[in-house]
Amino acid sequence: MEEKRKAKRIPLEGNLAMNRLDGGKAEIVPVQIVDVSKTGIGFECARDLSIGSLYALELVLWTKEKIDTFINITRCNVSGNKKIYGATFVGITEADACKIEIYDMFN
Repeated sequence: MEEKRKAKRIPLEGNLAMNRLDGGKAEIVPVQIVDVSKTGIGFECARDLSIGSLYALELVLWTKEKIDTFINITRCNVSGNKKIYGATFVGITEADACKIEIYDMFN
């Protein structure tokens, strides 16, 4: 499989919450982070999410600091009962992207 990621992925454990922005019902959706980079995120979610949909995202970092940004769902892979989604950050600040990148430098 050809690698299409623009930045190295960082494994990070934790949970985050999303609110649907593009006309769907606003609700908190718990997910389990698989990996994260300064340009995007991979996560497991039990709910069905639509490719191309936009969500507000609150990402809790290893330092317990929160990053508020938006994501665009770009892919979904189903493996057994698991749904693994990939999303790109939309509108993440450079400072917040650097926080994720700095974590990678120390790991």
